[in-house]
Amino acid sequence: MTEPTHKWTFRARFRRHAFGWRSQTAVKRVNEAVREILKVTRKNPVLGAEGAVIFLEKVSPALEQVDSSSGAIGNTVNRAIESLVPVIAGARVDTEQRQEWLERLWDAYQEDQMPYIERLGDHWGELCASKEEASRWADELLDITRLDLGPDSSTGTFFAGSINCLSALLKAERYEELFDLLDYSGKKWWWYRKFGVRALAATGRTDEAIACAEDSRGLNQPDGLISAECEKILLDAGCSEEAYQRYGLQAGWAHTYLAWFRNVAKKYPDRNAEEILDDLVAFTPGDEGKWFAAARHAGLFKKAIELAERSPCEPKTLTRAARKYVQDRPEFALEVGMLALRWLLEGYGYEIRQLDVWAAYRATMDAATELDTTEENRARIRRMLQTFALPHPEIARIIKTELQGDEED
Repeated sequence: MTEPTHKWTFRARFRRHAFGWRSQTAVKRVNEAVREILKVTRKNPVLGAEGAVIFLEKVSPALEQVDSSSGAIGNTVNRAIESLVPVIAGARVDTEQRQEWLERLWDAYQEDQMPYIERLGDHWGELCASKEEASRWADELLDITRLDLGPDSSTGTFFAGSINCLSALLKAERYEELFDLLDYSGKKWWWYRKFGVRALAATGRTDEAIACAEDSRGLNQPDGLISAECEKILLDAGCSEEAYQRYGLQAGWAHTYLAWFRNVAKKYPDRNAEEILDDLVAFTPGDEGKWFAAARHAGLFKKAIELAERSPCEPKTLTRAARKYVQDRPEFALEVGMLALRWLLEGYGYEIRQLDVWAAYRATMDAATELDTTEENRARIRRMLQTFALPHPEIARIIKTELQGDEED
């Protein structure tokens, strides 16, 4: 089938080896491409799906020379896949077009050297869109998948399409064949076994699905993902309380504590935000200060201060909060600013510069001015300097200079 005529901006940018070793530009271009495709999809879903296929064909060759050691570009491509799979799966096209897309994606998947688009295998059944197409792919892949997963697989047989086959069997609702294949394998590797877990859940065998997932835990297995799968099974079964108590906290993990809190709160909207926060704090002993931003965004200002007092908190995070609330909540801004100065003096903070120290001091004193307690809080800062100045005299010197300057004015 002839592809729709459209000039994609991203297409010229994703030539083979288009990017050097630095990942910043590559991350930016991937995100731009996804935005372009999603924008087109809103007006023309089929054209958007074609753009998504083109992107997935071109992304790995373009990124082959990029330094992926930080994980930034890999995570960005994974997010792109999560955004674009529904675009392709949801496009309403005939069987011929669907098969063309799948063949192109299969070729790109097999040629993925790094690999960057290996997550497509997990979504193969979804990309098939129908049980009939998924069943056709399962038939094509089943024999070699059986060799790959079988007892003799340790001899060196490896098939990059085994996960695609399992995903297709699940979509096709060929559950017994899926169970037989996993039993034949005998492997507890989560990336295979999760399809059996999902099949058990789909057939209403919730307890068996949870037990199978739990049995998959072990060395080098992704505990967080297993917990997330179990949580979803219980939520889908209407067991919200059990899901929260057993898996909710671990399953909500994110790269920032604020995002972690938001993930959990979003999945359990009927639960009190402060209760969720208390549970997360208890779940991460010693990291109380890292929950400051979550408490602030939840409007729990008193708790935010309490948490930032209990363990180190990033001073720049505290300073931003102090500056934000100088006018509306000067009492909160003052205490947060004081904590920023304290943790600076104790040596905490990422790439702290003189400007960061000055900003913390200025936000604190602006709040004190709002409260008409300037002299009282200068005295507090002097006492703080006597307590914490020795470990980091340079930061103490900057604060002393600011104090002296204010007094002279």
